[in-house]
Amino acid sequence: MARDVVSAKLDIIFKKLFTENEDMLYSFVASMLDIPQESISEIKITDPELPPETLSGKFSRLDLSLKVDNRLVNVEIQVKNDTDYRDRTLFYWAKLYSSELKSGEDYSELKQTITINIINFNMFSGSDYHTEVAAMIKGTEEVFSDKFGIHFFELKKVGRKPNPHNSRELWLQFINADSEEDLEMISQTNVPIMQKAVNVIYDMSEDTKIREIARLREKALHDEASALKNAKAEGEAIGIAKGEAIGVAKGEVIGLKKGRTEERNSTIQKMKALGFTEEQIRAIYSDLM
Repeated sequence: MARDVVSAKLDIIFKKLFTENEDMLYSFVASMLDIPQESISEIKITDPELPPETLSGKFSRLDLSLKVDNRLVNVEIQVKNDTDYRDRTLFYWAKLYSSELKSGEDYSELKQTITINIINFNMFSGSDYHTEVAAMIKGTEEVFSDKFGIHFFELKKVGRKPNPHNSRELWLQFINADSEEDLEMISQTNVPIMQKAVNVIYDMSEDTKIREIARLREKALHDEASALKNAKAEGEAIGIAKGEAIGVAKGEVIGLKKGRTEERNSTIQKMKALGFTEEQIRAIYSDLM
């Protein structure tokens, strides 16, 4: 009987994998950036969260924020397709780009900043799973600035058959794996770092506490998606009934609050009863609260 495995698509599993296994992190980053691993002299994991400028500011949650030599790199896993995702990606890039410039420093000190977005939905019309967004001068091939770089990797466009000679695709297939069968196909490529990654997932899957955290995180994401869908439907009904556009927005707020608060509070109480700390609960609900 095939064992149940936790998924690296889940942000808290993804972060744990790469923050606790430096060799895997180096291999993954080199593959995503398409650079020789030997060219990376240092990767430093920085604060995974950028605080808001004010109490009412937009909270910027970064899955994995890194310094790769003299570059700033943000790696993010995104499971659900938010309508504002492109704007949010630009916002994160801008925050990271300006984060290290100190008062009085010259703008030339700004570092090359790259965001790597691994997304579990289709964003672009082409069949390629990798799309790179660069700052180009319109109508020419001239690069406006090499300090800007945003990469999108669409998991649903990644092939299923592992290729031992394509490390980037192997990592994406590993992240995309949802079953022991998927992981075994990757392990059978006999690529040492990928075999280690598979074994780490197996070990995590045997850890009762990690499995429960993963289950609750997945449930929180599903509950949020369901509540938002119901809220939109309720909001549209209110808007139609009143014949006012404002009714849609008002209805969404009412429906969202109604659909999520009771369920979330119940889940949090169960987590506390199981011995979860406030920090662990915040990690599970980090971008949903």
